[in-house]
Formats: sequence, structure tokens, C-alpha cells
Amino acid sequence: MKLAFKKMGSGEPLIILHGLFGSSDNWQTLGKQFAEDFSVYLIDQRNHGRSPHSDVFNYHLLAEDLNQFMEEHGIDGATLIGHSMGGKTVMRFAQLFPEKVKKIVVADMGVKAYSPHHHEVLRAFHAINPDTLDSRSEAEERIESIIPEFGVRQFLLKNLYRKKEGGYGLRVNYQVMESEMDRILEELPSDSSDAEALFIRGVKSNYIPDSDFDQIRSIFPKAEFADLQAGHWLHAEKPEEFYAEVKKFVTK
Repeated sequence: MKLAFKKMGSGEPLIILHGLFGSSDNWQTLGKQFAEDFSVYLIDQRNHGRSPHSDVFNYHLLAEDLNQFMEEHGIDGATLIGHSMGGKTVMRFAQLFPEKVKKIVVADMGVKAYSPHHHEVLRAFHAINPDTLDSRSEAEERIESIIPEFGVRQFLLKNLYRKKEGGYGLRVNYQVMESEMDRILEELPSDSSDAEALFIRGVKSNYIPDSDFDQIRSIFPKAEFADLQAGHWLHAEKPEEFYAEVKKFVTK
């Protein structure tokens, strides 16, 4: 599958993968900052952003997509950053293609299985129903009672776009995300990886409690940990602090 991407900067390759329901657009600002020192690739994973849609979706497949992307662009090895779902992708990639990994940075995602917790987001996408939509403001009105947090609404509405032929569409394939949610939330396989790995967690998030450290180290023995005073979208809430932690880890 040919993945959509944006490239910026020059130097050693740095590949960034967004989280569930997101896209490469979520990383534009930090991408430009990293591009001062690296060749930065902001990738849309399948069923997200401007990449093709597919009825199948799992981390093995997402890792294969990334490997194909690197081969197509002549990237022999890269440092990988992944947030949430993107973090699981880079972890799986490190297990399957260790020779192509320099370092990995995982933003607020562990190796364990997670309980379902995206019901409201999926309800919101169903409520948007772009085929019957007349304006972007109408889309926001439809989901305001479902998603009361303004920032989260804006994040979800980044997926809404106007079609060339008229009308609206959604870039995220939320129907497949819904049907494949068990695959998205499943535990990472237990294959050990020798990759140098930094796990950055938001202390206001509950994705990586202290009790998960041993399980993470059982798969990534070289794992290091850093905390930011932020929630799950730590790179958006604390971009400067996130940048500093990554830069320190990648360049040491």
C-alpha cells in the first residue's frame, strides 16, 4: 500500500506516526522543529489521512506498510516516533524489522491490551454522517452533545473534508476502525526487541501506570521512561517539553 506522507528537512531519517483517528497533520508543528536536524517523514497510516482505505487492519500489517514505505524511499534505517496506535506500530516494526531501527520513541502507549474506550468517538463519527451534511459548522453541532470537549471535537473534525465533486467526506475509515477495534487494542506480541526505546507518558493519562514498566521491559529491555505533565495527547499539550525529551534521547 502506498502511504500518503509529507517530507521536510534534511539529515538522518526520522519517521513519525500519528495515533488512532489522527493523521500526519497532527504533527506538522513538531515535524518542522525536528526538520531542523533530520529528514522528517510524517506518514498517514492506512485508513487515516490521505492514505488508502482497506478492510483489514492490524499492527503486523501496519508494520509491513511502514517497511514497504522505507523500501520505496530508499531508507535503510530510521528513528521512529509513534503516538498511541502509532506507538504500537513502531514497537511491532522494531520486533519484525530490527535491522531498520535506529531508535524508537513511543508516546503514551504500552505493550498491554487496552479495554474498549472509544465508544463516544465512534458515536460522533456516525452522527456526522457526511452524506447528509451541508456545512462544517453543522458537523460540529451534531457532535457537540456527544463530545463536549472543544479540543477533542476539533481533533475529530480534522478528518472532515470537502469533496471535489461537492459534499463532504471523512478521511478516517471509522467503520473499519470500529469493526477491527479488538485488533487495535490487543496486546503486543511478546517477541523481545533489542531496540533503544524511549517511552514518554503523560502523567495525567492512564495509559502507562508504573505497574506496566516491568511488562514493557520484558519486551524492550533497553527501555527508558520520561514523564510530561500532560494527558494522552502529550505532544500537542507540551510540544516543547516533548521535543526536548526526544532530542536528548535521539542525539545522546
